[in-house]
Amino acid sequence: MGAHYTQLSLSERIEIYRLHLGGLSLRSIARALSRSASTISRELRRNSRRTKQWPGGYRPDRAQALSARRRRWDNRHKLARQPALRAYVRDRFAMGWSPEQIAGRLARDNAPMRISHESIYRYVYHRAAQKDYWNRLLPMRKGRRGRIRRGGVSSLNHIQHRVGLAQRPKAAENRQQPGHWEADIMLFSKYGQNLLVTHERHSRLVLASMPRDRKAARIAEHMTDILAPLPAVMRQTVTFDNGTEFAHHYQLTNRLGIKTFFCDAYAPWQKGGVENAIGRLRRGLPRKTNLAEITKRKLDRIIWQYNNTPRKCLGFKTPAEVFRENSTLLHFNCESIFPPSRE
Repeated sequence: MGAHYTQLSLSERIEIYRLHLGGLSLRSIARALSRSASTISRELRRNSRRTKQWPGGYRPDRAQALSARRRRWDNRHKLARQPALRAYVRDRFAMGWSPEQIAGRLARDNAPMRISHESIYRYVYHRAAQKDYWNRLLPMRKGRRGRIRRGGVSSLNHIQHRVGLAQRPKAAENRQQPGHWEADIMLFSKYGQNLLVTHERHSRLVLASMPRDRKAARIAEHMTDILAPLPAVMRQTVTFDNGTEFAHHYQLTNRLGIKTFFCDAYAPWQKGGVENAIGRLRRGLPRKTNLAEITKRKLDRIIWQYNNTPRKCLGFKTPAEVFRENSTLLHFNCESIFPPSRE
């Protein structure tokens, strides 16, 4: 398509129909209209297809209507009209950002390019329907919008000293007070490989480690190692699901004075922050990942990227920015918050 290309007009389509019906070749029709042969070929091919309502064949009036409809559809999408903005969005998708994070950060930075998250979603699922699969660039890679329903398994009788979520302090519920955490295990397809993920409810910060197994004693040790460097005010409570890997939760209370609480049966969504975090981490750590090949440095880089991605719920600040705003944490240095060393 040349720099001075213009759309075919209705009169040109009538002439294409007349000359094609007369048996002229594509090149002869192209010369008669001062168009390229590829333009004529594409016009006849795309507007002559058989459908449920159309038996097939080229008609100029129908071709004109189809062209107008395609143009109206494409103009619905701002990303289709602005290649620079489209490239920006795709680059942020590659970094694991969601449409809301992209749109919110553009607004926060007063960028000259602006777009709403709904416009991004419309374009993404439009392109997915055209088999370009833009939905695979989304953090959750969902093929359709809406909540994914999941089942759950409960082991309440195997957890001693279990305290239900109803007894958790009210200050932990609204996410306004720092120091309240959630924890869960991120599983992988290879047996025995798992990642312990902890999520701070106020800042949405994530810290993680790779235990050798999911034995309760080992998980409790790793939880202690993760939370021990924090000041007491920043490790007040931890919320778990009812997995038996958290059966030694009371060790956190004995060692660090942290109060522990558990979700109701079949209700892992009650610790939705860490569930959401694990879903987002799947971008860099798909289920088929072999954790034996993931070095600590690489894991720190993945967690750092998560902690430095803006979040709508934080006013499009990053979890690391909110975490650092707490003056009591100025002495706390962690590879998951500050850029990992490149040495």
